[in-house]
Amino acid sequence: MSKKVAVIMGSDSDFPIVQNALTKLKSFGIPYEVHVISAHRTPVAAALIAKKAEENGFGVIIAAAGKAAHLAGVLASYTILPVIGIPVKSNALDGMDALLSTVQMPPGIPVATVAIDGAANAAILAAQILALSDPVLAEDLHQMKSDMADGVKKKDAAVQKMAEEL
Repeated sequence: MSKKVAVIMGSDSDFPIVQNALTKLKSFGIPYEVHVISAHRTPVAAALIAKKAEENGFGVIIAAAGKAAHLAGVLASYTILPVIGIPVKSNALDGMDALLSTVQMPPGIPVATVAIDGAANAAILAAQILALSDPVLAEDLHQMKSDMADGVKKKDAAVQKMAEEL
């Protein structure tokens, strides 16, 4: 069985974005835990979950936060597990503030960062990391890529047919 993924969001208002990651993790059969932990309002809880993540069976941490978006970096500072940041779009700067806060990490504290609101890709990246030691999960990912390619081929054929009919 795969290790678990910790999915941490800075606020419950991030849940509509985060649920896309949960749906994708579930589709791969990857167990996960979800928590609301603020890098600024509950820093001790953030440190504790990151420090204990390995011993609690996690293999990857996904962190979603908007605005200042320090959550992924704070978590990454307390663990050697891969941390994937999801910058969440806010009204103020359209998510650019969160993107830059998530991606601009100092040397030694990397955070893999997906697109603004890119929760599904965060889950796929977590699956790819876990698949390094899980052949069944690796096969599921290969199948996903194959299915995506088949979908593009079908769309190509349909567009070619429409173009011929003009």
